[in-house]
Amino acid sequence: MTSTDSKKSVGRLKSRPQFLAVRHGEARKGRTFLLEVLDHKNDAPPRVGFTVTKKHGNAVERNRMRRRLKEAVRLNAAFAMQPGHDYVIVARREVLDIPFDQLSRQLIHRIENRQTNNTRSHKTAPRKE
Repeated sequence: MTSTDSKKSVGRLKSRPQFLAVRHGEARKGRTFLLEVLDHKNDAPPRVGFTVTKKHGNAVERNRMRRRLKEAVRLNAAFAMQPGHDYVIVARREVLDIPFDQLSRQLIHRIENRQTNNTRSHKTAPRKE
């Protein structure tokens, strides 16, 4: 028996080059996490990746942060992700302490609200000749 699920699933970013490519996109900063977004300007399904650095705790805590973010995306935020976009969610330690429903709301809000003032500019230093 199959069910018709109205929620869409998103793909995953898995390799380092995919994560690094998203760093050249838009950065939407927040207290609990940083959302990096890259628009490929095509109709491919959205993809998401999760990052938690070692400075935010031991392996158990980092995995818990990652699991909470994955579940928030799966249950609530996948519908807000736009086709042709890649998203990287960089967790901060506050992800552990915030109530799950509030985490989900923040994630949806950050995905839907585009902020033009946080677009990264990767300028290279002039070469010495």
